[in-house]
Amino acid sequence: MFTGIIETLGLITHINSDKGNLHFTVQSDVSSELKIDQSVSHNGVCLTVVNVDNGRHVVTAIEETLIKSNLAAIKVGDLINLERCMQMNGRLDGHIVQGHVDQIAKCTKFTQLTGSWEFTFSYDMAPGNVTVEKGSICVNGISLTVVNSLKNSFSVAIVPYTFENTSMQYIKVGDTVNLEFDIIGKYVARLMRL
Repeated sequence: MFTGIIETLGLITHINSDKGNLHFTVQSDVSSELKIDQSVSHNGVCLTVVNVDNGRHVVTAIEETLIKSNLAAIKVGDLINLERCMQMNGRLDGHIVQGHVDQIAKCTKFTQLTGSWEFTFSYDMAPGNVTVEKGSICVNGISLTVVNSLKNSFSVAIVPYTFENTSMQYIKVGDTVNLEFDIIGKYVARLMRL
């Protein structure tokens, strides 16, 4: 479980393809503190650490993960959002995030406002994938608040701290991002269909 509050950015230093899987080597401020078998959110995708060495860690994304997320498009030199799993004795600053990406979305609009930035994303409104104004959404692992919720799209406003300390600063129109819809909203949508 995660909160969607990004700890640091990780630099992709190596990608190895193996039988449909991708093994990512990530260099970050927290890599040396990780342990093998630990869960870490990488752009919102919960991946298991399989190796730690010299300030880098390695995680593996299987085919199902690559289909549902934008990890297949990640390249060496890219920066990704990292968050270690939630500690049960701390505050929940974002919202409950599982690290299970529901789908990818495309950035359709980017607006620089006075003191903030607004991003609009289009997505597939599959059953259970809903946004609500002032509700929570997880974009590339970042817990954000929906500003506008429209059919098949939504927008989020980004404060300077989030813009400067996450990969949001690198997202351009046409780029894809990982989405995890609010777990409570998904359960409510499911119950409404019963």
